[in-house]
Amino acid sequence: MKQKFARIISTIFVPPSFTIIVYSLFAFLVEQTIEKSLTVFIVAFLFGFVAPIVMFVVLRKKKLISDNDAMIKDQRTIPYLIAIIFYSIGLVILILSKVSIVSIAFWFCYISNTIIIIPINKYWKISAHSMGASGAAAALFFVFGWNSFVAMIITLLVGWSRVDLKCHTTPQVIAGIALAFISVFLQMKIITGI
Repeated sequence: MKQKFARIISTIFVPPSFTIIVYSLFAFLVEQTIEKSLTVFIVAFLFGFVAPIVMFVVLRKKKLISDNDAMIKDQRTIPYLIAIIFYSIGLVILILSKVSIVSIAFWFCYISNTIIIIPINKYWKISAHSMGASGAAAALFFVFGWNSFVAMIITLLVGWSRVDLKCHTTPQVIAGIALAFISVFLQMKIITGI
């Protein structure tokens, strides 16, 4: 039962899920116009949710990723590099659309954190699930303060699920949570100037 719950948490809260959650909130609570709200939501949906999931499915079918948890760390580099391309396209669209600096800043974090994770991943399998959850929690905390405490609880649940499923060790999860939270919070503070 416990492992089933861990699998459900791990499957529902894949990193692209947090893109939709955070950018839905940003689209309708941060952006000033309907056009900008729609742009933010559509960019997040296409380049932060659909494209990464489709890419993962295609790489699985081509046997470039051997399992749904991407347990082999060497098989993670290609998805990370492709994701950077998706995120870069999204960033350009957000900048050209002149959406809120908050939306742009967090989107930039997708690129920078993915770049950071690639060399780490060569030597150590840091938890991308935990980074996705924690980065989202940091962005929500930056914008909404302690009202975003639920995101922190979800981050801990995601981390627990990855350890329980034996996808990661506790240090890999803790490192993912710490790295993403600190990195996203600091980058958003620097980029937004808030």
